[in-house]
Amino acid sequence: MPHDMDGVLHWHEPTRGERAGFGKFGQPQSDYDKFMEADGIPVFRGIGVSKVQDLPLVDWPRMGGRGSYIQLHGTEGKWGNYVVEVPAAGALNVEKHLYEEIYLVVEGRGSTEVWLEEGGPKHVFEWQTGSLFSIPVNAYHRIVNATNAPALLLGGTTAPNLMNLIGDANFIFDCPYAFTSRFSPDGDFYKPNEDLEPDPIRGLAMRRTNLVPDVMNCELPLDNRRSPGYRRVEPFMTGNKFYLWLGQHETGKYSKAHAHTSAAVLVCVKGAGYTYTWPEECGVNPWKDGHADRVERVDYEPVGLVSAAPGGARWYHQHFNTSAEPFRLSAWFGPNHPSLVTGLPPGEKQIDYTAMDVTEGGTAIPYWMEDPYLREEFEATIAKSGAKSRMDPALYEKPDDQ
Repeated sequence: MPHDMDGVLHWHEPTRGERAGFGKFGQPQSDYDKFMEADGIPVFRGIGVSKVQDLPLVDWPRMGGRGSYIQLHGTEGKWGNYVVEVPAAGALNVEKHLYEEIYLVVEGRGSTEVWLEEGGPKHVFEWQTGSLFSIPVNAYHRIVNATNAPALLLGGTTAPNLMNLIGDANFIFDCPYAFTSRFSPDGDFYKPNEDLEPDPIRGLAMRRTNLVPDVMNCELPLDNRRSPGYRRVEPFMTGNKFYLWLGQHETGKYSKAHAHTSAAVLVCVKGAGYTYTWPEECGVNPWKDGHADRVERVDYEPVGLVSAAPGGARWYHQHFNTSAEPFRLSAWFGPNHPSLVTGLPPGEKQIDYTAMDVTEGGTAIPYWMEDPYLREEFEATIAKSGAKSRMDPALYEKPDDQ
């Protein structure tokens, strides 16, 4: 129309029988996408990576090291992820921000300084390969490398949640409010805590600790929810909403498939294996029912990542240990605890649906019901290294009451 010729687009009311709008359009950039782009470092996108040590690292002036962002499919807008290299015998820049931040040390040894206010008490604690620690919200912190070789850390944050909601990065990095409920000047604030308690939502094993010195070898209590002999614990760190856990599958064993929505990323911290993931709509037997083309597989080792549900809706995912040692994984959800994103009103009864079988109203596929391809491939895969399955054959027999 003539009034569009001035170079400015004008909205036009649809004619009778037409719909307003474009109908088809591309996914827009979020504020967090723009923030990552402005940092000028690569952004890895996909369903997983075999190990983050292979990602390209580029100078990162804002952080003072080199790094790469990671945004696995299904985590967009839910939480942020990156790897950062700390210079040899150097340090990253001092930071302070409103979003939560956890770190897993991929390689190296060093220390971290944390203080709430300028001139206030400062915590200094040491870390090594395999250490996991959390930075309190809006606390100053500096990460220091203690060796003559670069250190590599994997970071997880709630930055996308804050940036996409507030839309003002200056406020996020320059807010003066001191979150005293998330920080303590006590000398044991970063002292590792091994005490166990039931988490307040599902009653699973939890540790209140702001530092786990060695996630590869720390003690994990028996859980049995994912596989026979499965062990698991939830570290609750600096009062975070960022939810994570550590779990371990025994040698010669693998987990049941189970389904939930996007957010969870599995981080391999010990051993090696692979994960299959497929849309729930493909059913419990995707190979048998002709949906093999929609199944995704990621093979990974320390420190590899896989998005458990990369498609937005509920996806099944199943984890297989192919190593001669236990297969230890850490699951990072960001502020998306699976029991808090259900849309249910407070007090509404729910079940631990990812741990309960589909025959009980959950989403876990019992071994006797799973696609036969999975067992056959697992046994063939570990046989190549001279190992044998340690799964009880009785698990594959249909119970009399089913």
